[in-house]
Amino acid sequence: MATTLSDPALREPPAQAAASPANVPLGALPELIWFNGKIVPWQSATVHVMTHALHYGSSVFEGMRCYETSRGPALFRAREHMRRLRDSARLYRMDLPLDEAALVDACREVVRKNGFANAYLRPLAWRGVGGLTLNAVRHPVELMIAALPWGAYLGDEALEHGVDVGISSWTRPAPNTIPTGAKAGGNYVSSQLIAMEAERLGFAEGIALDTTGTVSEGSGENIFLVRDGVLVTPPAASSILPGITRDTVITLARANDVPVREERIPREALYSADEVFFTGTAAEVTPVRSVDGIQVGTGRRGPMTALLQHEFFASVRGERPDFRGWLTLV
Repeated sequence: MATTLSDPALREPPAQAAASPANVPLGALPELIWFNGKIVPWQSATVHVMTHALHYGSSVFEGMRCYETSRGPALFRAREHMRRLRDSARLYRMDLPLDEAALVDACREVVRKNGFANAYLRPLAWRGVGGLTLNAVRHPVELMIAALPWGAYLGDEALEHGVDVGISSWTRPAPNTIPTGAKAGGNYVSSQLIAMEAERLGFAEGIALDTTGTVSEGSGENIFLVRDGVLVTPPAASSILPGITRDTVITLARANDVPVREERIPREALYSADEVFFTGTAAEVTPVRSVDGIQVGTGRRGPMTALLQHEFFASVRGERPDFRGWLTLV
């Protein structure tokens, strides 16, 4: 049965998936990494300084979470993440050494070997040593998967109280410049500029516009707004990475009879929205309490955000029947 906005369970903040802060302290680093087909000690997973990806950003990666459930640790939407990794690699003509099923098994192995119940996973493929030519299709492709303890990306209080954000002066790339639908390392140079500017100006995060001046995304998150009970998010054409958490939230919203529109969003719509929130593997579902110093709604998590948070965490923790096949037990 669909949860309603008045459900008493939504009045309490969701329990955190892990106690660790987003910036993992040195003592919390895992002991083991999956590296080119083998589980190796953390300190042994190294590359040469002439690695192509260090010079030109020729890497593709994923971010995926593992959550503790009543049946044990489970990867959330692992198949979709591994498909996107392979799709990103295909765009850059990188031949990965494993198929999607083998990639999922490797993710399970690194979580299991490190003994994690909750973890953030970072699969990464990159072009290795082979000269400094830009056309590196003959360079070796290397692959690693790390699993880290990682809590709420934007802070432990953010899931309930929200974060203050600002519109960035940096614009997302135009269509047909670089493929923003690929999760490629080079794309995140733009994200670094957005995140650094936001912190310098006192914001928790920045929101980038696209080249038409409409809303794109955060430095590492998709964005939604709520107006008069309708959920709105920018389309793929707004230079976004079509996130898997974004897709999850859209699916859960429709299952709860929430109308959803994917359309271009003018900047000013953020200032007059009833609610705004970010989604992402790291950010999960994080409310926004102000944009450019203008309070959003009541200045804290709104009822639609609370509903979708509740549904999201119930899904990732296996508190709902997994009829969509989103969970892969470790």
